[in-house]
Amino acid sequence: MKRIAVLTSGGDGPGLNPCIRAVTRMAIYLGVEVLGIERGYTGLIAGKARPLSRRAVGGIMGRGGTFLGTDRCREFYTPQGQRKAIRSLNQLGVDGLVVIGGNGSLTGALALHRLGFPVVGVPATIDNDVNGTDIAIGVDTALNTILDAVDRIKDTASSHQRAFLIETMGRNSGYLALVSGLAGGAELVLIPEVETPMEQVAEVVESAYERGKSHCIILIAEGWKPGTRALVDYLEARQEELGFEVRLTVLGHIQRGGKPSAFDRLLATRLGAAAARELIGGARGVMVGWVNSRVQLTPLEEAVAFQKEIDLALRELSAIMER
Repeated sequence: MKRIAVLTSGGDGPGLNPCIRAVTRMAIYLGVEVLGIERGYTGLIAGKARPLSRRAVGGIMGRGGTFLGTDRCREFYTPQGQRKAIRSLNQLGVDGLVVIGGNGSLTGALALHRLGFPVVGVPATIDNDVNGTDIAIGVDTALNTILDAVDRIKDTASSHQRAFLIETMGRNSGYLALVSGLAGGAELVLIPEVETPMEQVAEVVESAYERGKSHCIILIAEGWKPGTRALVDYLEARQEELGFEVRLTVLGHIQRGGKPSAFDRLLATRLGAAAARELIGGARGVMVGWVNSRVQLTPLEEAVAFQKEIDLALRELSAIMER
């Protein structure tokens, strides 16, 4: 290979820039040129790319987001869009591609692989729901951001004798809510994977009040049903019997931003370097993941076959700690 390209796609998250840096510097070390594709698959279809040198990726380790930009490109998921992407890669003289992103981005990488183009994927999603890796880039930083918010809100909740509902990201996965709730000492965690009646939530709040607690903290993944807003209305209608006043904090996109943690910087560097090395060395249609503290290759077909389930042992431990 003489030239490879790298892109970030889908939702942003901490650690993308260190990964781009690692891909670039490993490739250059191996004697291969690197192009950075701007705005993910949207930029790929349009042929928007810039040369990446060692200097070009200097000073980005501590920056959140992705300096290449990202996007969610519906056109790419059509046969016509994929053909345009292949055409752009050929016109740019690119021999292989590193795709950094979550399930949707890696599904796109698989589509290019099936069309015969050399692709290697890197898992980067704060939901931590990609198969073939114990943890994805961005997860550790997001968890620490949430935990910091939980600790701060707990101070206010205790001062005012209130129950706080804290909504995290996670439309289909409750990983962030579960782990941050466990680490933050929440009274209850509500996730899409576990059905929890609103009556049970009310019982937890009332029990915390009756036991003399100064607060009640409940973590909610945004994908939990029947939904955060419905729960707020339900609890507010029963405020007198619950004891605590109820307040809601939606953390939103604050979870995606910020400087990547030391762990995420190191993980991104190891996976990014491995992706470039494997691609240049001849690997095709695989994802580089982190399994048992080692880099491991997983076929893209397996990586995106289904959403990785949460660890039931963590859910059981959380249930015990909540009591």
